[in-house]
Amino acid sequence: MALSPMIVTQFAAVDVARAARMLSEVRSARLSGGRAPVAPRPVIEQSWDRMLRGGVDPEHDFRSGLLPPEEVRRRRESSELRHVLPVLREALLSVADVAHHIMVVADEDGRVLWREGSARVLRRADGLGFEVGADWREEVVGTNGVGTPAVTRRPVQVFASEHFVRSQATWTCAGAPITDPRSGRLLGVVDVSGPLETMHPATLAWVDSVAKLAEARLRELHVQSLERLRAVAAPVLARLEGRALVADRDGWTAAVTGMPYLERVVLPKSPEAGARWLPVLGACTVEPLAEGWLVRAAAGPVPVPRGATRIVLDLGQPRRWSVRVLGGAEDWVRELSPRHAELLYLLAVHRDGRSASGLAEDMFGDPARTVTVRAEMSRVRRYLGAYLEHRPYRFCEVAEVEVLLPPDPRDLLPHSTAPAVAEGRASLRMP
Repeated sequence: MALSPMIVTQFAAVDVARAARMLSEVRSARLSGGRAPVAPRPVIEQSWDRMLRGGVDPEHDFRSGLLPPEEVRRRRESSELRHVLPVLREALLSVADVAHHIMVVADEDGRVLWREGSARVLRRADGLGFEVGADWREEVVGTNGVGTPAVTRRPVQVFASEHFVRSQATWTCAGAPITDPRSGRLLGVVDVSGPLETMHPATLAWVDSVAKLAEARLRELHVQSLERLRAVAAPVLARLEGRALVADRDGWTAAVTGMPYLERVVLPKSPEAGARWLPVLGACTVEPLAEGWLVRAAAGPVPVPRGATRIVLDLGQPRRWSVRVLGGAEDWVRELSPRHAELLYLLAVHRDGRSASGLAEDMFGDPARTVTVRAEMSRVRRYLGAYLEHRPYRFCEVAEVEVLLPPDPRDLLPHSTAPAVAEGRASLRMP
């Protein structure tokens, strides 16, 4: 009796050798077009499809050059992941060493920056090219526990011949993405890997929990930095008249005066002191203050720029999505979290608008989940509110909306499980 794809990893915990043989047959059948004894798990099958379209060689591994030590050092010093290394080490290394695993931390580009754990397993990893400075993007080395979570934006366990490239079939790994809680931007991936016999079905949940602990630590550090900025901002704002706020370098508000509190303000990508036009606030002057910016709004109401406004929703990059507003008082761009990329794509598809229940149906297949939709749309409107209307939610009529799609429709928001996004992928593939 054939096993369902959801049982394979649990079966591997009981009989590693037999599970590995079965997955080898599955991989061979998939590559040759034959009939497999069991279907690959959906996340693995989708990754294999990307590898086949991208021309990754399943029989020969490819290793790009290692980053030089000085570049590794530079990336470590500039990466936000350096702040959560103690969390990752404390939660993963003691168990990983006993279980003959290693912990690997890679940046958003798939470059391995830290690698620690069992000395014996580290030597075996060297043979796979799983070294500090190596490039483990999915499109370079195939389906794996670093590159695949970065694409899908969710935890992924890859066992034996679920790896697309044959040389990695003696390996098991489980990786989870770590995102910046301030922006939703991918910071990197934490992975626990080891020889085939070390596979355990609970490893993925363990790694995912630790990744969430790391994100919680980043949120805590961000709150602390806002508190420090607030202490500097308070006496400055007390001396000012009119509307003003102090925000950190990512636009998160530390303090306001003369206006309702805004959780976040959209700043230019590279802000400079001087006159600016900012969404929601309108005409402003921007001045550096401590580790942030003092933003002073112009007196009186400021009209929202209308006319030839162009909104470009860029979904063409594999892991980085953005919205760019062109033709207003000042052009600006904002990187999008996976959820906001989904919502804006759906609004771009439905220019006549969608109700909260309609978006809930699109996103979750459940029209009752309106609370989640309204909360996320509230966050979107904080930076794009000048160009969005509600009841129903839609882009304003005067805005020209352009969506930049990936070359292959199957790569449209690959992290998304939203039914309407899946329909979009399918419709784009139709001749």
